[in-house]
Amino acid sequence: MALTGRAALLAAIGTIPIGVWEPSWTGILAVNAPLALACACDAALAAPVRRLVLSRSGDTSVRLGETADVTLTVTNPSGRPLRARLRDAWPPSSWETGTEVAASRHRLTVPPGERRRLTTRLRPTRRGDRHADRVTIRSYGPLGLFSRQGSHRIPWTVRVLPPFTSRKHLPSKLARLRELDGRTSVLTRGEGTEFDSLREYVPGDDTRSIDWRATARHATVAVRTWRPERDRHILLVLDTGRTSAGRVGDAPRLDASLDAALLLAALASRAGDRVDLLAYDRRVRALVQGRAAGDVLPSLVAAMATLEPELVETDARGLTATALRTAPRRSLIVLLTTLDAAPVEEGLLPVLSRLTQRHTVLVASVADPHVAGMARARGNADAVYEAAAAAHAQAERRRTAEQLLRHGVTVVDATPDDLPPALADAYLALKAAGRL
Repeated sequence: MALTGRAALLAAIGTIPIGVWEPSWTGILAVNAPLALACACDAALAAPVRRLVLSRSGDTSVRLGETADVTLTVTNPSGRPLRARLRDAWPPSSWETGTEVAASRHRLTVPPGERRRLTTRLRPTRRGDRHADRVTIRSYGPLGLFSRQGSHRIPWTVRVLPPFTSRKHLPSKLARLRELDGRTSVLTRGEGTEFDSLREYVPGDDTRSIDWRATARHATVAVRTWRPERDRHILLVLDTGRTSAGRVGDAPRLDASLDAALLLAALASRAGDRVDLLAYDRRVRALVQGRAAGDVLPSLVAAMATLEPELVETDARGLTATALRTAPRRSLIVLLTTLDAAPVEEGLLPVLSRLTQRHTVLVASVADPHVAGMARARGNADAVYEAAAAAHAQAERRRTAEQLLRHGVTVVDATPDDLPPALADAYLALKAAGRL
């Protein structure tokens, strides 16, 4: 006969023979009394959870895609050994999907009066601040029959910074910048350039750069070299409105804009230019001004870490007015926004002249590579319809870009991977042409 309930439990611990269960108060008391005594002893020997002393240390910032180690120190001031399971809770985006359980749960044993350190390794999947939640501890007695459970709040924050994956392009752009600075044989022209030095003429040099007076004093032909003007002002304007929330691949458009802005800021600061940042939709989300060259990049990274797209329509008039207040003198204004027809035609174009009258304006936009793939698709009716839709979308972006070009705006439209180097190249071209 199969046993169920209490009979199965008692039979399993050997207190009654396996067979027909005959309830008896004497038998029940005889079995439960030792079990209750064992539980009571186990409970008495379990270390108290509330008296534990916990503290944190470790990393306070990490780049997106990298790991951060946060150390939790558990001190047992009681006279009983702590045998416990511990859960160090953080927001779900602190780990990649499926790794949270293994990363946040620990087993530990702490003798009386001693301490132990546990390390929780975070690998965040989103930018921003990650705040530690409760630390839950379940303390067991020596028999494992009884446990005490409690929670502690030990505050700690890890700031997840932009990954800055485009920094791999920085060496090649700096090499191009050194050419513009006249450290190699270059010929740059434009009213915004400064005379650097004289050197001997070599075949292929532009004859317009020959210095005839210096040539008359020497036995060889001398040419002038130039360097772009330094100490120009560059204002990076990030549109954080609803269009920046659109996802391109696995990330929102805003993340690609941040990466491009960081590469341009690193390059411009090395060129001796001053770089400021404004993030705006209907109000200022971030503002970085007046940083020294060595502090520009850390300040921008810290300000960008907590930026998130806002699901509101960007106020183009407010953005323009704020940009003009932030850049009262002639500057290069780099606006990272969308090239979608409606936001540009209804929002930006009516107020664009206020910017172009005083400043050089460059508009950079993130293009979706999936649209280009759709435009090349063929093979069946669905693919042809998708290709037609993609071609229409691309034509609209080109038309919008042409409207901006007619207003004297430089336009950069590229996929997330190509946008940072393309924007850096556009900056160097403007610098070489003396338009800054």
